[in-house]
Amino acid sequence: MRCLLFSLLLLASPLLAVAQPAAPVTIYETSKGMQTPTYDQIVTWWSAIDKFSKKVTLLTKGPTDAGFPLHLALVSQQGYTSVSQAKKDGKTILLINNGIHPGEPDGIDASMLLVKDIATNKLILPDNVVLAIIPVYNIGGCLRRSPYYRVDQEGPEAFGSRGNSQNLDLNRDFIKLDSKEAFSFCAIFQECDPDIFIDNHVSNGADYQHVMTLLTSQYSKLGGSMGAYLHEQFEPAIYAAMKTKGYDLIPYVNIGGDKPEKGWNQFWDSPRYTSGYATLWNSFAFVPETHMLKPYPARVASTKVLMECFIAYAGKEGSTLRSLREETKKRTSTAPSFPISWRLDKSRYTNYTFKGFESGSKPSEISGQPRLYYDRNKPFTATVPVYGYYVPERIITTPKAYIIPQGWWKVIERLQINGIRMRKLTQDSTVEVEVYKIEDYSTAARPYEGHHANSNVKLNWQKQTLTFLKGDWYIPLDQAGNRFLMETLEPQAEDSYFNWNFFDPILGQKEGYSAYVFEDKAAAYLQQQPALKAQLQQRIASDSSFAKNGRAQLDFIYKNSPWYEPDHNRYPVFRVMQ
Repeated sequence: MRCLLFSLLLLASPLLAVAQPAAPVTIYETSKGMQTPTYDQIVTWWSAIDKFSKKVTLLTKGPTDAGFPLHLALVSQQGYTSVSQAKKDGKTILLINNGIHPGEPDGIDASMLLVKDIATNKLILPDNVVLAIIPVYNIGGCLRRSPYYRVDQEGPEAFGSRGNSQNLDLNRDFIKLDSKEAFSFCAIFQECDPDIFIDNHVSNGADYQHVMTLLTSQYSKLGGSMGAYLHEQFEPAIYAAMKTKGYDLIPYVNIGGDKPEKGWNQFWDSPRYTSGYATLWNSFAFVPETHMLKPYPARVASTKVLMECFIAYAGKEGSTLRSLREETKKRTSTAPSFPISWRLDKSRYTNYTFKGFESGSKPSEISGQPRLYYDRNKPFTATVPVYGYYVPERIITTPKAYIIPQGWWKVIERLQINGIRMRKLTQDSTVEVEVYKIEDYSTAARPYEGHHANSNVKLNWQKQTLTFLKGDWYIPLDQAGNRFLMETLEPQAEDSYFNWNFFDPILGQKEGYSAYVFEDKAAAYLQQQPALKAQLQQRIASDSSFAKNGRAQLDFIYKNSPWYEPDHNRYPVFRVMQ
């Protein structure tokens, strides 16, 4: 008996107990909130927390322009090692993106602190929620580290650059996909098909008291039951939850300076941005924007708390979120039409309580001219209108399918990485289609993110019976990706592939004529075509400049003859209507 008691005492002794390994410590913690980790330190920490906790799995995903792969961390009570299994089990997926602008590292550190709390049971993740976290998205920008970027920002001591390894702003790249990061992200997004998407940022612009602002998907653009639920229930619940945590949330202050107390328009999140891209896929999307002039620890803390609020809401309302999304996907796959452009309805707005600082002007010490300043000794609270109601401006009928000739493989690749269902024609096929002709457009004089973007597109269209070749792509519009297809393939849409220059080769005429040779052919052809001759004479009679320009008249005949190349200005995405 004494031996047994002695043995029990030994087992109970704290001196002889096996020490539990400690969770890995972050650079943010060891520096007391003054520093954010380098890229190598980020990957090292996430690898360590993966080994420390069965709740965390660090996956290696696709390539980036920096030569390093993206990582995706899965965090769950069950220790899922694949998103597919989590989705099969009916879990609510939160996809969190960090470091799209590495000079805004708040989400990088906040996500590490959040997951450390989960791994050490300080925060219990709801059983029905799975986090999918990109630790740092813009690796190239993270590697270009300096204390001098973002001169207006209060900490940390050093951080990364906004541009990636090609100096692209990755938050403008979700449609054009000029970066490897964007290709890899789209694959991750389609794999996760997130119920909630969060992209952590830091704001610029006016000074005010709020630590955290929130950019939410436009509810009118999201539309239907999802849009109503977002505006009436989801967003207000997050605001209320943050209030209980000590944070007065306000919509992203979409104004560069001066007087935000007059109100502002909600940020227009076109599909080139993360939140606009997520809207095309019926995800509830949010962009937290901490305020650049707040101390770094306060910004990180607010980002962490906001993510905790989203997690708690997903835990309670996950089944509702997933049900709304499934309903919307079904409706999307059969919708007879889609809006492709919008206008702001200034007659409608939502009031919010805004806490600002009085602004004024004083002489600049540099120029002597009046300059804007905010007086932090004069805080105020005001009710401000935020205009966030958008109404459809142009609505396009949904075709039965699109056909894209196989030569436009850059567009096909971008559709495929987004999970669009399509098939190759197995033989040459003659099909009646609607054909767009580009009549006019504007092109930006200066490059924007590597493109001289097109806009203000004017079209005419007609039905034609065309022969397509074996291997050309047939894309049915009976799928959840219908909205994505319409916004990228309809040339008048803001972020269409036409506007991003993917189809610019059609705008250049490849075939021509020698005037002295074509003169005789044109004269003979005109005699055979009395209707065309009448059109020419009418144009001469109504246009004095045209009447004096023999070359223009010859060109008029050429462009209305069978010798004129059919592909010039003919948009190579064809609409099948029956």
